[in-house]
Amino acid sequence: MRDSELKAAADLAGEALGGFGAIARDVQRVVSGRVFGLLGQGAAPVRVAHDGISAVVHASVRVGLRGVPSGSGRAVALTAAAHAPRLADTPRGAFALGAMNGMWGDRIERDHPPLALGFDLRVDGDPSDRLVVFLHGLCETDEAWRLGGRPTYGERLREDAGHTPVYARYNSGRHISDNGRAAAAALEALVEAWPVPVEELVLIGHSMGGLVARSACHYGERGAHTWLGALRHVICLGSPHLGAPLERAAARGAHWLRRLPETAPFARLLTERSAGVKDLRYGALLEEDWDGIDPDVWAPDACGEVPFLPGVTYCYIGATVARDKDSPLGRLVGDALVQFPSASGEGPRRRLAFELENGQHLGGVNHLQLLNHPQVYERLAGWLSPG
Repeated sequence: MRDSELKAAADLAGEALGGFGAIARDVQRVVSGRVFGLLGQGAAPVRVAHDGISAVVHASVRVGLRGVPSGSGRAVALTAAAHAPRLADTPRGAFALGAMNGMWGDRIERDHPPLALGFDLRVDGDPSDRLVVFLHGLCETDEAWRLGGRPTYGERLREDAGHTPVYARYNSGRHISDNGRAAAAALEALVEAWPVPVEELVLIGHSMGGLVARSACHYGERGAHTWLGALRHVICLGSPHLGAPLERAAARGAHWLRRLPETAPFARLLTERSAGVKDLRYGALLEEDWDGIDPDVWAPDACGEVPFLPGVTYCYIGATVARDKDSPLGRLVGDALVQFPSASGEGPRRRLAFELENGQHLGGVNHLQLLNHPQVYERLAGWLSPG
């Protein structure tokens, strides 16, 4: 871990602890204000003294909470080498960075750039004229495809069908549209620099990765990118095309917490979610879906339509932890993070144009199992086999 990363991580931890101190201060102010309000003018001298003492105490606590991890991290950073391995280059470090970027990635990119993941494409194998690009989901990195210790889909497609696997790694806390643009630009550079002409390009996205793939198609078309000429399939694994219930629950929770002065400070804990997380409320793929809109104000789904590209086959696999997707458990829980109607794009207001033969339901499977599952690979191989 490099010294710059240690400093940034310490500062981020200090900000988080200082934020808890600020919440305690604000709650105490509201409660004491109500009490002194009931006591009337006679308690005014006591209130002045109380508020002054409280302000000093809370300021000291916040400085202490913020300063201890920040100061400790900076002290340790003095002994760290500037040329030490990057955190992102170790499996555990990449896992930690993926999680942090997913939850607070937009703020990390702005305030703590040494911890921010860029948009990178990593090639695994010799170049062929058939590329399959894998895009991970929220709080993940490209290492997530190795879940369970089995060979990855990319490794199996390379051996069975001659595809060259390419793995994306990106900051999943940024807006999906920002990552869509970055993906479109990275694919353009990849295809232009590829040593042989690309005859077939496939995008496979897990969870948010499927939304990033669809957003990349939109921005690639808008920019007249050449890689779209080779694009044949876009395959989404457990992608919340119409939104995710946990994000909607968090948004509603913040909305109701802000309605009372005593609980309003706690709403900040929920509103600290990254822009990428908030985009999952309804599956926002475009800049127009969030530009000029307060994401912390509860509002109905107003996301724009993103049509499928002509000549490209779009497929999905959605899972439910229950065997029967139409059972009460299957409808309510879905795969534990995404409900099946969202994964299949069948909602009351928006419906995606997936064709019947290009969709698959897997029962008894959870969201993370879609990253590396024998039945998923069997379906992928079937869709991608010639003819």
